[in-house]
Amino acid sequence: MKSIVESGKRKSAIARASIKKGTGKIKINKIDISIYEPEIARLKIQEPLIVAGKSIDKYDISVTMNGGGIAGQTAAARLAIARGLVEVEPKLKEVFLEYDRQLLVADIRRKESSKPNCHGHARSKRQKSYR
Repeated sequence: MKSIVESGKRKSAIARASIKKGTGKIKINKIDISIYEPEIARLKIQEPLIVAGKSIDKYDISVTMNGGGIAGQTAAARLAIARGLVEVEPKLKEVFLEYDRQLLVADIRRKESSKPNCHGHARSKRQKSYR
């Protein structure tokens, strides 16, 4: 089996997960997942692995992330890992969709751009001092 590469996006974060036959090692930006911080991000990234169960112990997963912040990168990595696992084992698709649709479908929401005369915010306007 060749290495399978899948990507996931969230806001401005992009994650690429490569999955190949191995012994079950999982690395996030060359750091082992067991010591990846913050803990909430680690748990979120492990979600598709836990849902998939023991069937993924024979694969090595390596994820590289860049752009965005912690939350965006975490969601992107989660999406990339889940898509890669579905590519390897198609029967997982139904399991993932039943558990959480966001594991396979990207969240396309983006930050709304700021408008003129709004002082850095998307919708607030300058108050009028009369009337």
